[in-house]
Amino acid sequence: MKIADADILILPGLFGGTEDYWYSRWAGKLATARRVEQDSWDEPDCANWVERLVATVAEASRPVVLVGHSLGAMTIVHAAPMLAETNVKAAFLVAPPDLDQIVETYPQTASFLPVPRDPLPFPSYVIASQTDPYGAYSYADDMAAAWGSAIFDAGDSGHINSDSGHGPWPEGLMMFARLLKQI
Repeated sequence: MKIADADILILPGLFGGTEDYWYSRWAGKLATARRVEQDSWDEPDCANWVERLVATVAEASRPVVLVGHSLGAMTIVHAAPMLAETNVKAAFLVAPPDLDQIVETYPQTASFLPVPRDPLPFPSYVIASQTDPYGAYSYADDMAAAWGSAIFDAGDSGHINSDSGHGPWPEGLMMFARLLKQI
């Protein structure tokens, strides 16, 4: 599948990111990509975020490929059972956080617990860092196995955001293209 053949829905994480984040850049440069906007980036509610994602997918006129960063990736995982019979063809899950680990620091993420461990109903990639302060690589590896996702090691990449030097993130775009070729 080519980028032009799909609606690419991008789901930012907690706080929504900035224009410097790789996914904001992708949304601006990929003609068929757009962010799924939420009512509150600072006080996320899992049910509301999932509802918005499911509604946005229902509005899509082409096959859908989901791109989620951090809490956005968790939104996709929570929504997956409701997306099984839709036009979602794949998911690209970047830096899934270990919510059990971070809920004390970010109590507003509690509504996303527990994190589902059921296999996803579509192909998916998990991209995880060895040095993510919000989740160990071993956690991402375990979740990828549960979800039936292929996992890719991003090495020493922090949380794979602009703070860790991932503005344009061309390596991520190459991995995304690899996922699309498999559809």
